[in-house]
Amino acid sequence: MKKHNYSAGPCILPQEVFEKASQAILNFNNSGLSILEISHRSKDFVAVMDEARALALELLGLEGKGYQALFLQGGASLEFLMVPYNLMKIDGKAAYLDTGTWASGAIKEAKPFGETLVVASSKESNYTFIPKDYIIPTDANYFHCTSNNTIFGTQMKSFPETNVPVVCDMSSDIFSRTLDFSKFDIIYAGAQKNMGPAGATLVVVKEEILGKSGRNIPGIINYEQHISKESMYNTPPVFAVYTSLLTLQWLKNKGGIAGIEKENEAKAALLYAEIDRNPLFKGVVATEDRSTMNATFTLNNEAHQEIFDAMWKAAGISGINGHRSVGGYRASMYNALPIESVQVLVDVMKELEKSAQ
Repeated sequence: MKKHNYSAGPCILPQEVFEKASQAILNFNNSGLSILEISHRSKDFVAVMDEARALALELLGLEGKGYQALFLQGGASLEFLMVPYNLMKIDGKAAYLDTGTWASGAIKEAKPFGETLVVASSKESNYTFIPKDYIIPTDANYFHCTSNNTIFGTQMKSFPETNVPVVCDMSSDIFSRTLDFSKFDIIYAGAQKNMGPAGATLVVVKEEILGKSGRNIPGIINYEQHISKESMYNTPPVFAVYTSLLTLQWLKNKGGIAGIEKENEAKAALLYAEIDRNPLFKGVVATEDRSTMNATFTLNNEAHQEIFDAMWKAAGISGINGHRSVGGYRASMYNALPIESVQVLVDVMKELEKSAQ
């Protein structure tokens, strides 16, 4: 039976990426060696890293604009630490928008470095909306936000205009929608949502904002060190970078971000329309802030849970249980999820409605 993978991450990737990556495990580039065993200093892998970094900038529309792309390790959670290390000045200040679990994690890591101002938060409403109309201090060393809330299912639809550097955690919606990415000074994203397997983190940084913190930054934490070593300061996660490259190539062939955005909007519209139409279900978050990547919803009557769970499992659906801290259901519709899989879920929801009548 075909599986319909709604996992929030690690998540679904394109079938052709799986096929090419599996071939590379056996024989990479006709070298007679596996991608898992080649030297990261080999000509073949250096070419992979160079292309992956260049293609990331190309897809974001940032090539030739003073940005560098890096593939690092430690996940987005390490970036919570690296950002203040590199950007917050001694006795400085940073501004943060608190929109969920990962945003609050970033805030926690920044506090030891200096004044960490939370300009707005939706915590009191269990993160069911994105705060608006907040003020970012003009003397902040940077402003940090999280574009998409994986756990609660909200997404920033617009970003503030400010004169301070803007840092954005785009782990769960990177490469999913068109934006003016030049408005951001640092973008970071764990690969395991829309780009590749767990183990690599994409960091896109505008070089001119670096080297101004006045701090003695450890090499492994220092963006400038990673840039100077062309993302090879230490042994990179070779397989994760290669698979990310395959995914970026797949995305480019689909028309880039603009092409996939249309597909993502269609998938989200299909599922949210059923959530709103079906009297057995309700959406969790404010309608205007609904994520196109992670749709969160609940049953109006928990008495239907057992039969609904049995129905979606029988249909080959996987990974729609809500995060353990929230409950309910969460359908993650990342780039590689086909609209046909969304239709299967919608059909199950309609069947549940019929059975309950």
